[in-house]
Amino acid sequence: MNRKQINIYLPILIAVSVIIGIVLGNSLSRNQGASLQNLTPTKNNKLSTIIELINQAYVDSVSTSELVEKTIPELLKNLDPHTAYIPARDMQEVHEEMQGNFGGIGVQFSIHNDTVQVIDVVSGGPSYQLGILPGDRIVTVNDSVIAGVDIKNQDVLTVLRGEKGTNVRIGVKRKSIPDLIEFEITRGDIPIYSIDVSYMIDETTGFVKVNRFAEKTYDEFTEAIAKLQSSGAKKIIVDLRGNPGGYLMAVVNMVNEFLPEGRQIVYTEGNAQARKNYTATKGGIALDNEVIVLIDEYSASASEIFAGAIQDNDRGLVVGRRSFGKGLVQEQIPFRDGSALRLTVARYYTPSGRSIQKPYTDGNTDYYHDIMNRAEHGEFQEADSIQFADSLKFETSSGRTVYGGGGIMPDYFVAADTSGYSDYYSKVTQKALVYHFAFQYSDLNREKLKELKTAAEFVDYLGRQQILDQFIAYANEKGVKNDPKGLAVSGKIIETQIKAYIARNIIGEEGFFPIIQEIDETLKEAIRLSHSKKQLSQLLAVTK
Repeated sequence: MNRKQINIYLPILIAVSVIIGIVLGNSLSRNQGASLQNLTPTKNNKLSTIIELINQAYVDSVSTSELVEKTIPELLKNLDPHTAYIPARDMQEVHEEMQGNFGGIGVQFSIHNDTVQVIDVVSGGPSYQLGILPGDRIVTVNDSVIAGVDIKNQDVLTVLRGEKGTNVRIGVKRKSIPDLIEFEITRGDIPIYSIDVSYMIDETTGFVKVNRFAEKTYDEFTEAIAKLQSSGAKKIIVDLRGNPGGYLMAVVNMVNEFLPEGRQIVYTEGNAQARKNYTATKGGIALDNEVIVLIDEYSASASEIFAGAIQDNDRGLVVGRRSFGKGLVQEQIPFRDGSALRLTVARYYTPSGRSIQKPYTDGNTDYYHDIMNRAEHGEFQEADSIQFADSLKFETSSGRTVYGGGGIMPDYFVAADTSGYSDYYSKVTQKALVYHFAFQYSDLNREKLKELKTAAEFVDYLGRQQILDQFIAYANEKGVKNDPKGLAVSGKIIETQIKAYIARNIIGEEGFFPIIQEIDETLKEAIRLSHSKKQLSQLLAVTK
């Protein structure tokens, strides 16, 4: 075919090809349409139908189970901030937190200079029984080196924790012994305690710090209260600062110990759930103890139930800053694959009838930025910066005014203390130098420090060691130069923190808390109130 003929027939060939393509395309579309029309989804809702259609007709092979796992969290974002999907891989950790134990070797560790160093050993636990000691360095786990490899806390937890009864091999470096010491440890049940510490502040005032509300919290709490009472406590300070909450029945049982029979503790109600009342029964062990509750902006949920019940019943004082504002009740629904849905089913209300759930209609992002917004608004410094609408006004049993709609407002406000902050303090804090120095000092002087048994003994001993001067030299080596003006402002805070951390490294929380209370303004205000000659009714009257 010559060029002239090609020029004549080429447009015709192209046109024919286009027509054939259109016809084939329409035919394929009709065939595909007929195929999809023949599908008869068995599900009654769109989401299930879409999943079924993807399974049967999608162009590529995909894992619909993975699609579901990714879709569920996106779906739940349209609800409240606390309805959540828990994948099966995370359920073990959730159970451990709430049940109060996990499978492990029983050591508290810290990563210092890229090395896992044992801070403390759980008494009676697997490591304790084999002779592992505070100060030991864990260098290998199951023949894998974990020192000097930029290991993170979660990585260490992953290799040391495991099912009870399983074994793990670790290699330990101990001072004065040149070779690694090999241990084969059978993992056991390691308790997760809800009570950080309980001790007597003075002859009549006891202190108990609660960090969560789990299955065993009530038992721990009553044991701590009994211990304080046997030591002469007439007044009890319950510290719930930073406590995110937990089991409803744990807090109900704890509040029950402070209230006379018949007093309301809390009630719950939801769209599909009728009102359910929780009231005090007879025989509370702390009915004769005055009580002060400490809260802050991170006290949430069950912590707010506790504080609200004490406040609304005019049973004691609430001291600190406005709490988080979580007044929603979740139920956990398990799935066959081991995952679960934590679904919000009701709101809880304090005895006066107030819901302390803060708004979340503007989206979950704004909800969690609320703390930052409070800080920017000056709420952590001035109680007057907090304004409540009259519609949120309620009354306690004696007629005092309290407010709902966003957390528990304390009876006595204590501003966040920034008076000891300086550029020097900021620099050493950013580098965590106080913590690292305290650990190094504890490690180098462990034999001498082990002779000290109480917080008072640590304060006395460390006060004679020019500990702040040693820290200043250490910080200088780490790149933070001596700053006399900054130390004039922050020196007491830094020195107190050093002493408290060193005491914690050797004798635990009963060494830490009695020392750190010297710079804890909220606790100091609570102690001042507990020492007041005014009766509780008079102190409460101040807040009317």
